[in-house]
Amino acid sequence: MKNIVILTGAGISAESGIKTFRGSDGLWENHKVTDVATPEAWQRDPELVLRFYNERRKQIRLAQPNKAHRALVDLEKRFNVNVVTQNIDDLHERAGSSKVMHLHGEINQSRSSIDSQLVYEIDDVEMKMGKMCELKSQLRPNIVWFGEAVPMIESAIPLMHKADFVIVIGTSLQVYPAAGLLDFASPMAKIYNIDPNSVMKSNGDNITIIKQNAGVALPVLVQQLLAES
Repeated sequence: MKNIVILTGAGISAESGIKTFRGSDGLWENHKVTDVATPEAWQRDPELVLRFYNERRKQIRLAQPNKAHRALVDLEKRFNVNVVTQNIDDLHERAGSSKVMHLHGEINQSRSSIDSQLVYEIDDVEMKMGKMCELKSQLRPNIVWFGEAVPMIESAIPLMHKADFVIVIGTSLQVYPAAGLLDFASPMAKIYNIDPNSVMKSNGDNITIIKQNAGVALPVLVQQLLAES
């Protein structure tokens, strides 16, 4: 069975109505990055950070997987599929993808402020001050903030080595370390990039650029790959 690695970013979730974190004005839903998405922001105003992610969580739980998310599930009929996403939502899982790796954390999880290995599922929509882990430290969102390491990147690299196909969806791959993952793909891997605003360069050989929305282009590509397998 051939291996497919799917690299997804904000574009695929935007088609489900989830706002992209970073708008064209450089703000995240009217907040500066430094206000809500850095360790310093957490130290300075944890209540603001929790409110911000509580609102994100409400928005995400109301959203539904779209045609692109569902199309990826069909690939599992004939391929070994690993989804590596920069998104913090759970739309891939709700669509039915069985192997999903979140590089930047998960909105429905919290973790200890002093031990990143202590991770908990969030049953309620809201996280609140005073909610502690078993070590008696305040729980924070299980999100990788700017200035923090991306530990899951090391687990994603071996998947890239083994990939026969890589499909990049809804991400410019301009932010590191995720942007460097393509460097670990085999020279023999066939790469597809689905993004209406793609800046990737096609070499006319093993890189195919599809400048369309994922909900339109991905179901077509999936059926093509299934037919050729």
